[in-house]
Amino acid sequence: MHVHINIPRVAEDVLRQEWGDLDQAATEALLIESYRAGKISIGFLAETLSVNRWEAEQWLGRHGVTWNYSLEDLESDRQTLAERA
Repeated sequence: MHVHINIPRVAEDVLRQEWGDLDQAATEALLIESYRAGKISIGFLAETLSVNRWEAEQWLGRHGVTWNYSLEDLESDRQTLAERA
């Protein structure tokens, strides 16, 4: 699937100078904002980037994004670990 964004040529030129590959930059921006808004999970993000969860967390950190990890998530992880022990 392809998504097209129509912007004036002058804007494209300026953005391309700043970001280089605009397709990649737009994809990353959409992923970041989707994760921040709680629309996608860290697992979905990792899968989309073709990395593991830890690498996805590092990628978010490099982009200044805090993780969507609630107290409920912590408790769920604790319960899962206890069940596996």
